[in-house]
Amino acid sequence: MKKYLSKIIFALIVVAFIICCAINAPITEAVGSLWSLLPPIVAIGLALITKEVYSSLFVGIITGGALYAITESKGFTGVFNTIVNDGLIANLSDSYNVGILIFLVNLGIIVVLMNKAGGSRAYGEWAATHIKSRVGACLSTFLLGILIFVDDYFNCLTVGSVMRPVTDKHKISRSKLAYLIDSTAAPVCIIAPISSWAAAVSGTVEGVNGIKLFISTIPYNLYALLTLLMVLFISISGIDYGLMRKHEENASNGDLFTTRNMTYAADDAPAHTKGKVIDLVLPVIILIAFCVTGMIYSGGFFSGKSFITAFSECDASYGLSLGSLGALIVIIAYFICRRVLTFTNCMDSISAGFKQMVPAILILTFAWTLKTMTNHLDAGTFVSGIVEDATAVEILLPFILFVVAIGLSFATGTSWGTFGILIPIVTSVFANDLEGVSDTGKIPAMVIICMSACLAGAVCGDHCSPISDTTIMASTGAQCDHVNHVSTQLPYAITVAAISAVGYIIAGFVQNVFFVLGGSIALMLVVLLRIRALTIKNNSVKSK
Repeated sequence: MKKYLSKIIFALIVVAFIICCAINAPITEAVGSLWSLLPPIVAIGLALITKEVYSSLFVGIITGGALYAITESKGFTGVFNTIVNDGLIANLSDSYNVGILIFLVNLGIIVVLMNKAGGSRAYGEWAATHIKSRVGACLSTFLLGILIFVDDYFNCLTVGSVMRPVTDKHKISRSKLAYLIDSTAAPVCIIAPISSWAAAVSGTVEGVNGIKLFISTIPYNLYALLTLLMVLFISISGIDYGLMRKHEENASNGDLFTTRNMTYAADDAPAHTKGKVIDLVLPVIILIAFCVTGMIYSGGFFSGKSFITAFSECDASYGLSLGSLGALIVIIAYFICRRVLTFTNCMDSISAGFKQMVPAILILTFAWTLKTMTNHLDAGTFVSGIVEDATAVEILLPFILFVVAIGLSFATGTSWGTFGILIPIVTSVFANDLEGVSDTGKIPAMVIICMSACLAGAVCGDHCSPISDTTIMASTGAQCDHVNHVSTQLPYAITVAAISAVGYIIAGFVQNVFFVLGGSIALMLVVLLRIRALTIKNNSVKSK
């Protein structure tokens, strides 16, 4: 009975949700109603319970396709048309998505090249002599994640490729590595003025200088800032809780994966022992330089625009695919000239790199398709209605926006889509307050706080969601089973989210950044120290 308890509870939750949906609107009017959230809830719940992500996502897609077909009276064949034509084919032919897949495959090939050349092995040996503890390995991963702030996809895959040999040497679980990567991807990008995220946010704001508003939101972006504080505390203290604790205990005994360690293929053995540290460091530098160049090129930098403007207007997908392809060509030439790899070795790496990225490509494709089903059902309209109804309680509006943004981002797996829906609502609510901003240049504090709450909630939901692109990329970078990453990360993310929620309640009453941020940090430290004390106490009881 105990074995099936979680499945029974999930079934009861789904039944209860369906009853609520039916009360909210008949199934024939699913578009724009509570029904629109059913597909992601089914997919996410199944993934967490069954530990099998592909079938769970596909069941969610079928649920969404069926709901849309019923609403639009498309009949039985309409379900398959919606899923295959409007979903899978449309997403795999979308230029932005294809650009991300090209970048993903190029990076997979580069990783295989570095492994075959012996660069990863040499870097691992170098790191073993210079990074001498688990704390050092965690902090090194954290610092590298902070440095690569231009894009979350780029961050996840690059940090994972570079730090895997180091964390493996120090017996840090792949789940912990995935958490470190994920926590220094979106949370860093959302507080970096020069990033693809800053460009996306500024593009959703009308009537105000978008970049200026984005910079103003940084001190109030509680979830992002407190997540970074959490990573530092966990790394330095060595304290883990929730499922992560089990994974770390297993890793200290030599099992880095705990479950399903064959999700990703093992790294290729070096072709010989000539590889040096430079054979990993230089390709990474080339990749970073080319990708940044590709992004500013797509934004018009070489057509006369300033660096900041070009970055804010860049096409991240095109820039990353262009930059990674250019970097791949240069890296192949470098390894051949160095005579650490032959031309045949390099060509063999192309198919091997593609194979390494197949799990990520499958999950991304299904996740994108599930988002399309949710968009067809117009979940954004339903959530927008909830927020507009809540605007009468202005003091609690930051808290409400934060919670709604978490829910929408978690259900749809997209932070960009979430703040794309919510920020225009906030600007319309505060339209009168924003009218004089162009003259005075001063943005009202409540506007900044509400914008920050939208961004923080979007990142939080994205951080927790199994169908989020960034979460999938973090699993890919760490070569960790995706469900393991999500389930071990959730307790940490929920802790930070709860404290951030309290911070936004305070912010509604006291619109002072020093009081809000300072109070949130103090509360965070108190909670973390309490968790540390309880963990130490539990360990001492177990050892007796």
